[in-house]
Amino acid sequence: MSTELLCQLSDEARNDARIVHFMNFLGVESYDELVRRSSAEIEWFNSELLRYIDLRFYRPFDRVVDLSRGKEFARWCIGGVSNLVLNCIDKHRGTPVWGHTCLLWEGEDGSTRTYTYAELDAEICRLAGALRSLGYGRGDVIGLYLPMIPETFVAFFAIVKIGAIAMPLYSGFGAEALATRLTEGGAKAVVTANATLRRGEPSVMKPILDEAVGSTPSVRHVVVVRRLDSVDTPMRNGRDLWWHELIDAQPSTAETERMPADSPAVLLFTSGTSGVPKGAIYTQVGFVAKQALDMTICADFRPDDRWMWMSDMGWMVGAMTAVVPTYSGASFVIAEGTPDFPTPDRFWRLAEDYRVSYLGMAPTLVRSLMRRGVLDVQDREFADLRMIFSGGEPWTATPWNWLFDNVCRRRVPILTGSGGTECGGSLVIGTPIHPMRPGAIGGPAPGMGTDVVDAAGNSLGPNEVGELVMRSPSIGLTAGLWNDPDGERYLASYWQKIPSMWVHGDWAMHDDAGLWYVLGRSDDTINVAGKRTGPSEIENVLLETGEVSEAAAVGMPDSVKGTAIACVCIPMPGKDADSCLVERLGDAVAHGMGSSYRPKAVLLVDDLPRTRNQKIMRRVVRSAFTGEDPGDLSALVNPDAIEKVRTAFRALAGGDR
Repeated sequence: MSTELLCQLSDEARNDARIVHFMNFLGVESYDELVRRSSAEIEWFNSELLRYIDLRFYRPFDRVVDLSRGKEFARWCIGGVSNLVLNCIDKHRGTPVWGHTCLLWEGEDGSTRTYTYAELDAEICRLAGALRSLGYGRGDVIGLYLPMIPETFVAFFAIVKIGAIAMPLYSGFGAEALATRLTEGGAKAVVTANATLRRGEPSVMKPILDEAVGSTPSVRHVVVVRRLDSVDTPMRNGRDLWWHELIDAQPSTAETERMPADSPAVLLFTSGTSGVPKGAIYTQVGFVAKQALDMTICADFRPDDRWMWMSDMGWMVGAMTAVVPTYSGASFVIAEGTPDFPTPDRFWRLAEDYRVSYLGMAPTLVRSLMRRGVLDVQDREFADLRMIFSGGEPWTATPWNWLFDNVCRRRVPILTGSGGTECGGSLVIGTPIHPMRPGAIGGPAPGMGTDVVDAAGNSLGPNEVGELVMRSPSIGLTAGLWNDPDGERYLASYWQKIPSMWVHGDWAMHDDAGLWYVLGRSDDTINVAGKRTGPSEIENVLLETGEVSEAAAVGMPDSVKGTAIACVCIPMPGKDADSCLVERLGDAVAHGMGSSYRPKAVLLVDDLPRTRNQKIMRRVVRSAFTGEDPGDLSALVNPDAIEKVRTAFRALAGGDR
């Protein structure tokens, strides 16, 4: 773990950070005081937060929080009436923002579209009117099975505008995964596209949805965007409706439904190792407030910024991309397809051509893009780039330093947040006033009571590894779980491992400088001869060799140590995937970590199992070694990678497995 502190911001820039303005507004003198008071004085902090971010209500709330059922079931803004759309779209009407650019889109085929706030609102209103004409409204769940096209964001806001609940679905899901979520959500309608482009080829979506809807009787209508005219799209009479025909006669104005402030706006399913996916519930005000705190206050996103984070609407980043820029009156860029097609430098070209100032990305994406060295970035100026925000998984030093040196040019801060779908944001987050260090995160997010504890719930000191927990209720936290009326699954999943604490499932620590580190999922932890190690430490050693671009370290059964280390690596281009490389990698781990950490197996493959937002699924890698059930695979984007790992392991084991 690097000890170098990198603080490149001037005193003037630090003093102008939005987190400093917020602390001055609250009358607190330090970030530590902010964290302490925000967790201890819940009503004071959240009342002041809502006042500072100017969250809009049709009717003001009577009380900011109700803890009568315990902090596990906190309710927010009691008696208030609002709507997410009021705070992201409607509030800009009649202001200069209304004529400003809101959304910029580029298709994989090079086609483009741009919308001002007024133009986007007109499309939202037309679809809202169409959905109302079909009988949909308050409390109805409507699925979004769409690629990253403008209609995706029109639909997201239109659904919430009418008081219905938007249920984003990953655009790469198969029929079974879709059917599970549509059934669990009780979806009454789905908005989809007939197809999308992926790596130059049409990828059909409507036929996959048709198969899923066949076993989901609750779905009454399917609204279809014609993305590709060349794709033949069978339509079922009475159920399927073309988007363009449906909205054609609708007016460009529509009333926004006035909803209880704590009522559901978004239903987002998250996968686990077992059981059906868990439905996280974002309320009308909760998600906006949490994202405003995390991204516009702590992480310094501003109204004149332009946001880009290539992801999918099916993950939390999709909802962030809808909410953070529009709440701020800023603009955002979305792109169909993948970051490296039709040219390997597409991601960097998009960031530069569209003058992106606020760039979101996961460490895995950096590791993938840096395989080509500096070829794709060395001649780019990135003159508009002001901030990079990362999340999704822990950083290791090699990709962090590559990004900081070659893209940030050692002037642009890299801020990191770590949290999860169920939290609606971050438990720990970077700010412009915190020093930077490869892999480090600034500190606890305010208002969460974030802590690192041992198995008994005792707080741990600096440099001690423990469970990442939340001690205080958060306004952005999921309002229980969908289809869990008594809260039994919700409590068992998060609140009962250590009584009265939300256990997030990550290992974490903080150092002597006060910086925080998330070390990976606690169920990914490797225990070698009684020594507990996060996989990121081992993976960092492998990446620092410069011989592999990505690595996954997992534990496998061992008769002597109990658990031994297995490493699966993707060699850098030009490196021979041979026994000599395997030996060098094993030596590197033994030298860097100690002889007891020498891997029992090092496999070389050309891909690793990963989610659509590029997180490596270590439990799936581990299952290839252990033969265990890999759990829910619905988030897996490249299932063929599992068989590649299994094949490599069988070859190593001489065909015994």
